[in-house]
Amino acid sequence: MRSVWITKTGGPEVLAVRESSSPVPGPGEILVRVRATGVGFAEVLARQGTYPLAPKPPCVVGYDAAGIVEAHGRDVNSPAIGARVMVICHFGAHAEMVAVPAQFALPIPEEMSFEEAACLPWNYLVAYHLIFRVACVRPGERVLVHMAAGGVDMAAIQLLRTIPGTVAFGTASSFKHDALRSEGCQHAIDYRTSDYTKEITRLTDGSGLDVVLDPLGGDDWRKGFNLLRPAGRLVAFGCANMMSGERRNPAAMLRQLLRTPRFSPIKLLEMNRSVAGVSTGRFWRDPQLLGESLTAAVELCRQNGLRPRVDSVHSFDQAALAHRRIEDRSNIGRVVLTP
Repeated sequence: MRSVWITKTGGPEVLAVRESSSPVPGPGEILVRVRATGVGFAEVLARQGTYPLAPKPPCVVGYDAAGIVEAHGRDVNSPAIGARVMVICHFGAHAEMVAVPAQFALPIPEEMSFEEAACLPWNYLVAYHLIFRVACVRPGERVLVHMAAGGVDMAAIQLLRTIPGTVAFGTASSFKHDALRSEGCQHAIDYRTSDYTKEITRLTDGSGLDVVLDPLGGDDWRKGFNLLRPAGRLVAFGCANMMSGERRNPAAMLRQLLRTPRFSPIKLLEMNRSVAGVSTGRFWRDPQLLGESLTAAVELCRQNGLRPRVDSVHSFDQAALAHRRIEDRSNIGRVVLTP
């Protein structure tokens, strides 16, 4: 089978399509012929060598895919061979074939394409976990979503629509604002041309936010914390600010680390605010939680007619272009690879 390999750490040019043996499904697993697979910041950071939970190169990454069930491992009867499924896996999805636990496979709705389905499992699982399990967003609350046009973050914007009266704020470049508004973001803010903290203070008449979902890190964690109302929650789930250009930049990483605030329990107590950290790469330590969140997220999408936004589709041979699109922060929605 063909797979997209990270041959070594570096720029997009280190990606290569290679032939390797197809996996064999073990007990409790299914074998899926991949028709589409998602690409996100995690895969780009893995290529750059700044994602500590990724396998060491040479390796194949990718957390989710959509395709057709080819075979069953022992003790597996469903989903049926030939069924269209979307799956999550602990890396390895950027390949023509992938073996995954049957519990991490869900049927693809008839009206949904493979490309759309490949955008759903991981992004919406993460967004669901952030909103409903960690931040526990309630009706009528104000929520800021950074990098709101990315895969996970746009999923979060959509899922917030299922909570009555929620007001969503999103930071993104101005050319992405129309797309954000169409997905339910009431206040789109161009972080490149304006100070988003001042704009949010103005829009809320100084009363602030209930929740900040922040994948940026560094000084933005401090800014988000300072925007919180009493009982507000900052949820940190990434350090995208450490990504500068196509390759690992130690100086840029150090600058972000030096800007990272230190939250003490005393300060949190005094200000009546909370800070939570979510490492999505560590979800695999709790398969039950992972499966429950995946099922709940997909069901919530089904009930509310939510469909992922596909930014662009690239063949395996164009994997470098897919990575560059994410690094340039040009994407609106999820970037997809197809064999």
